[in-house]
Amino acid sequence: MAYKFKPNKAVAKRFKVTAKGKLKRGHSLTSHLRSARTAKKKRELRRPEILFEGHARNMRKLMGIGGKHPNAPRKRAASGGAQSAA
Repeated sequence: MAYKFKPNKAVAKRFKVTAKGKLKRGHSLTSHLRSARTAKKKRELRRPEILFEGHARNMRKLMGIGGKHPNAPRKRAASGGAQSAA
């Protein structure tokens, strides 16, 4: 009997997958003691960040979504041979 792959739920909760397969993450330093930070820093921390691709590849394996490759070149759709020679 083969081993059934179980995705890592802790990783899945921390990252969101974009349509192209990149991973978005939230910033740290956002929960408490925010009065010590400038308004600019608090605005920057609000926005999600794209995870570095070297780490994202490992996280996608843990999440069980290995089929997505965001930096791979896209294949062009083959035209059905209906080219006009006008």
